[in-house]
Amino acid sequence: MELTTVWFLLIAVLWTGYFVLEGFDFGVGVLLPFLGRDEAERGTLTRAIGPVWDGNEVWLLVAGGATFAAFPEWYATLFSGFYLPLFLILLALIVRGVALEYRSKSDSTRGWDHAFFWGSLGPAFLWGVAFANIVRGVPLDARHEYTGGLLDLLTPYALLGGAATLALFTLHGAVFTALKTTGELRERARTAARWTGLAALVLGGAFLLVTQLMTGAAGTWASVAVAAAGIAGALVATLRGRDGWAFLANAAAIVAVTVTLFGGLWPDVMPALDPANSLTVHNAASTPYTLGVMTWVAAIFTPVVLAYQAWTYWVFRRRLTVTR
Repeated sequence: MELTTVWFLLIAVLWTGYFVLEGFDFGVGVLLPFLGRDEAERGTLTRAIGPVWDGNEVWLLVAGGATFAAFPEWYATLFSGFYLPLFLILLALIVRGVALEYRSKSDSTRGWDHAFFWGSLGPAFLWGVAFANIVRGVPLDARHEYTGGLLDLLTPYALLGGAATLALFTLHGAVFTALKTTGELRERARTAARWTGLAALVLGGAFLLVTQLMTGAAGTWASVAVAAAGIAGALVATLRGRDGWAFLANAAAIVAVTVTLFGGLWPDVMPALDPANSLTVHNAASTPYTLGVMTWVAAIFTPVVLAYQAWTYWVFRRRLTVTR
């Protein structure tokens, strides 16, 4: 297997890990004003992700760094053409992180809770918009430079992608909250999972169907089916009170959605509306030497990072009880 293919797959894995892990962080933030009826309950919700949210964001940093090193042309075109959406995502993530760190140190948490909510909702929606545009294709010239404007990124298909990821991540946050809490907060999270699950099934199904018809490969029909089955399985498991299975089923759905997107993208990394100007894994890649060095570094350090993060989740695995 060529190293360009290896690094395309590794970057897909990094984005998958980011969406699975950071997805429930976003979902908890979006659900905060709806599930937390008082300060004690909102504090419990933030404590549920407190030990892990910053570790989950490492996946985004590594995905960005890997893209810069392995496919510099892709990185340059993406960050220049999607400058404003990506800047808004970065700003939202900063605001969200500050809110999580400072809400416990402030006498009044209302402002921080609003910041946490919007800092979670924004990226949950905008990541869907961004990836929908990447998969659909954008206007690029012969030098692989983006020639469109902001409105070119806000097509109905892209907005559907944003709504789909928002619904899917909100469902992920609901099943995670049900898994991590007890009492009324847990029951409220289960109710939220039922409603958001239906929304994710409708919006996600529509988005994946359109994506598959536009850019999908024959093999990605299987991942579309797995995504639908995962969301449906999360709903069924929630109705039966099996919170752990609900979380795993929805995580499988997120994995399947990401596989569908990257499967439809291959061998391009940044399709152009004019196929002659598209960036591919070959014309966007670094030198073989760079890819070789990166492969050795990834082989050595990736297992260490995964082991540390798994240990963190194991240590903080217990359910939380609302204390007033």
